[in-house]
Amino acid sequence: MTDKKPSFESAFERLSEIVEQLESGDAGLEESLKLYAEGMKLAKLCGEKLSEAEKTIEKLTAEARADAPSPDSPPSEDGLPF
Repeated sequence: MTDKKPSFESAFERLSEIVEQLESGDAGLEESLKLYAEGMKLAKLCGEKLSEAEKTIEKLTAEARADAPSPDSPPSEDGLPF
């Protein structure tokens, strides 16, 4: 049996459902505790996925900056700065 993590979108959607259920006050104590525990796991998962995405964006941005010519670079043969 594989323990595949849900996508950010599906985890966030389920987390939203849990929040709605808890805020409605319709669930009993035991069910509320189960929902809360599930919600905490999903919140952690979403946080981890967002952190991974942020690191990827930072890496891509750093790579793009490294590839870009510096302001002191002479223009290319066609006169454009790139």
